[in-house]
Amino acid sequence: MTDLSTYLYISQDSIETPTRPLYTIEGIILKKYNISTDDYRLIETIVLKSEPHKAGQQWKFAGAFYFATTVLTTIGYGHSTPNTKSGKLFTMFYAMVGIPLGLVMFQSIGEQLNKFSSVVIRQAKRALGCKRTEATEINLIFVVSFLSSLTIAGGATAFSTYEGWTYFDSVYYCFVTLTTIGFGDMVALQKNNTLNDKLEYVAFTLIFILFGLAVVAASLDLLVLRFVTMNTEDERRDEAEALQ
Repeated sequence: MTDLSTYLYISQDSIETPTRPLYTIEGIILKKYNISTDDYRLIETIVLKSEPHKAGQQWKFAGAFYFATTVLTTIGYGHSTPNTKSGKLFTMFYAMVGIPLGLVMFQSIGEQLNKFSSVVIRQAKRALGCKRTEATEINLIFVVSFLSSLTIAGGATAFSTYEGWTYFDSVYYCFVTLTTIGFGDMVALQKNNTLNDKLEYVAFTLIFILFGLAVVAASLDLLVLRFVTMNTEDERRDEAEALQ
């Protein structure tokens, strides 16, 4: 509840401030062009519905692959959605089968990444002449956290260049994407016919999402393991104290 109150307090001004000028502009347009409120709402709907198509045709291969990736990874931006019954049925079936397989895949990749990091850490410690060369959980958490930060920083640089976002907004987009929060307030590949004309950027975005999620999965795998270890150690300590 405290976190919610803090969030509402921080966001309140940003929610209320843009609303007033928007209503003012709406009133000016209605008066200037002498259109009814219903007609204005219709135009508003058309503009909103046409927004996703600025990227190009959403249901060609590139757009469909991007959509399938956001479903499989549970990011779900909401930038494009199936409109037909058959499309909705297929999406539900695809999600039921694909999401569990995706979770297993990312967990497996994360574990392999941790094993690879362990080998690198051991080799580095041997090269530095350290007495203890084993890779500890703290070492692994540091390495994977650094790799996660590097992935977000690199992705943010690319997205700020291609999308014209500020670097901070690009970092925010990368974080929201790789944690699968997927608000949908910022979505890549959604302007200038990108899906059709910039296939290398489409490929980069998909690789960024898949690789980034694997890195995040590795981080979470280590953090969960660390918490379990800490809890086990606490339980053993409590048992030892109880026996004394």
